[in-house]
Amino acid sequence: MSSRYRCTACGNLTRFDVVASRRTRSFHHYNVAGDLEIEEVEVLESNLESVKCRWCGASGSAIEEIPVEDRIDGPAAGDAAPVEPGA
Repeated sequence: MSSRYRCTACGNLTRFDVVASRRTRSFHHYNVAGDLEIEEVEVLESNLESVKCRWCGASGSAIEEIPVEDRIDGPAAGDAAPVEPGA
């Protein structure tokens, strides 16, 4: 399950400055030309340091974290509904 943010001061749901520290393990794949492609990233540790609203500048307790279910199949909230043939 992942999460998103909501600013309780202005209602913003889309624009935030997020400062976080992460420790990861990843597979580095270099092709013959030497170009790097990073694959199989595993987050070992994650520390959220701060979240600030881009619209009004609020931070701290004004920002709430909202859990959202990971999308596997089907539309998420806000996606357009499929149009029925002949409608």
